[in-house]
Amino acid sequence: MSEEHVILVDEHGSAVGTQEKMQAHRDGALHLAFSVLLYRDGVAGREYLLQQRAMGKYHSGGLWTNTCCSHPRQNETFAQAGIRRLAEEMGITGVTALTDIGDFIYRADLDNDLVEHELDHVLVADAADIAVVPNPDEVMAYRWWPEADLQHTMTAEPALFTAWFPQVLVMVLAAR
Repeated sequence: MSEEHVILVDEHGSAVGTQEKMQAHRDGALHLAFSVLLYRDGVAGREYLLQQRAMGKYHSGGLWTNTCCSHPRQNETFAQAGIRRLAEEMGITGVTALTDIGDFIYRADLDNDLVEHELDHVLVADAADIAVVPNPDEVMAYRWWPEADLQHTMTAEPALFTAWFPQVLVMVLAAR
C-alpha cells in the first residue's frame, strides 16, 4: 500500500506542497481537510448523522464527530473526496452531491502526540433515505442525533466530541 499524503497549504488555502500524512500530523503542518455532515428533517426537526470514531483510529478514537472526514487527494475536488470517504468510512453510497458551505482553520493538540492543523472545508447534504453500513476499522457506532439534543450534549459534555466538530456544527447551523 502506498503512503498517503496530504496537501500542505498556506493560511489563504494556496497549495505549497505535499507531505506524508502521519508526518504532517506529527509536525502540525497546515494541510487541507474536509468534514462531511449529513442531515435529515424528521418529525422532531433536523437530525445529523454522527459517527463515533473507532478506538483504533490514529487519533481521537471513541469520540463523536461529523458523518465522515479526511483529506482530499491531489486533483480531487472536496465533493469527490467527501463522496469517496462516505463510502469508505460509513458504507454510504446514496449521496451523489455535497455542498461546500465554507471553511475554517483550526489547530488542536491531540492524543498520540499528534497535531491537527487543518484548513477544513465543511460539506453538507440532505440524506433522508440512505443505508449506513459503517467500516468497523473506522467507526464504532453511529446515530442520527436531533439538533437540540446534540447542542445540549455538546455543552454539557464537550469531551465526548472531536476537537474540530464544534466549529463544523457552528458553520452548519449558520448556513441553514
